Amino acid sequence: MRTGSIGRLRRIAVGLAVCAVAVTSCSSGGGTDEAAASSSAPAASTDSASGTYLALGDSVPFGFRGGATSEYSDADNFVGYPELVGKELGLEVVNASCPGETTASFLDTKAQSNGCDNSLQSGFGYRTAYPLHVLYDSVDQSQLDFAVTTLATTDDVDLVTLQIGANDGFICQQTTADRCSSPAEVQTLAQTVQTNLDRMLKALREQYDGQIVVVTYYALDYSDATGSATQVLDSGIAQVAEANGADVADGYQAFQQKASEAGGDSVEAGLVLPNDVHPSAQGQQLLADAVTAVVEE
Repeated sequence: MRTGSIGRLRRIAVGLAVCAVAVTSCSSGGGTDEAAASSSAPAASTDSASGTYLALGDSVPFGFRGGATSEYSDADNFVGYPELVGKELGLEVVNASCPGETTASFLDTKAQSNGCDNSLQSGFGYRTAYPLHVLYDSVDQSQLDFAVTTLATTDDVDLVTLQIGANDGFICQQTTADRCSSPAEVQTLAQTVQTNLDRMLKALREQYDGQIVVVTYYALDYSDATGSATQVLDSGIAQVAEANGADVADGYQAFQQKASEAGGDSVEAGLVLPNDVHPSAQGQQLLADAVTAVVEE
């Protein structure tokens, strides 16, 4: 077990709806196992990077943008908040996130994802067809296994972030008659996310006792009932994070004030891309600011 240098991070920093039932990820294109092996290696955020930052999760930290099909062949076309955080803190970013990852597929690639390793419509996923920001050992290696291996073999990890769970909501939406709108279904969804997240964090803690920041989700429309579903999901995520000694960056609150200036609509406020559910550059910056604020506390 190694200790992350939080004090060092603070010194370096001086010199960072999607709702539970409305997040889409990416379309699952056809592809081969060999395509995943061509994933790009992690790159330093700055020339003078000092320390490593491991970013985990789904399409939001990946920086995915719906409809950007022509850009899928180069992961560098996608910039999420981890890259912004790394630049701000002077850390080398290892961004292992995967568009469409669910809490179940994070643990096991054969489990149901929403476009990372598979989708409800296809046995292929994003990372079997297109490169991620990092190179996994194989198409069968889960994101959790990649994370644990990285923590076990990297001596200078100073920060880990994790954002996961929204795609579980999208799967629920696609597989229930009422599109996962009943309170009972939302509670069941939140419990599943909590259970799987607890497993992830416990596994990470076996290798790493430094700072972990769990990032919660924003709402697409804060005036809509789905915003309440997002809060249920976020509340469960925050509880599990705190129980495992992780800090929480509040993505819901990060978007709320700016969205309120546009009647609660995150798209109208310019925080979410039009005809999409993923953050705009401005939205990614707000998430980055939420993370760095927690790191610098």
